[in-house]
Amino acid sequence: MEHEPLPSEGHAEVRIVAATPEVARRVAEVLRRCFDSTEQRSYPAGREGGTRLHLTLDTAHAAEPARSWLATSESTEQAHAHADEV
Repeated sequence: MEHEPLPSEGHAEVRIVAATPEVARRVAEVLRRCFDSTEQRSYPAGREGGTRLHLTLDTAHAAEPARSWLATSESTEQAHAHADEV
């Protein structure tokens, strides 16, 4: 399995999968209120329908409440992907 390159320092790649484009856009809007981000890119999410939306968040330019959450959260080196994540 090939891995995508990691985002640059201070950035996070986010993928939202939803049953409808509207739901995916609403989630992306909430994230944009907390972080600077790139323009979203959307794709079909499989044979069942749905939408997959990708965007890049700039965590170095966080707004409240994300800024206070990032300041108090601890980084864990042992974070593992869930079984259904790639």
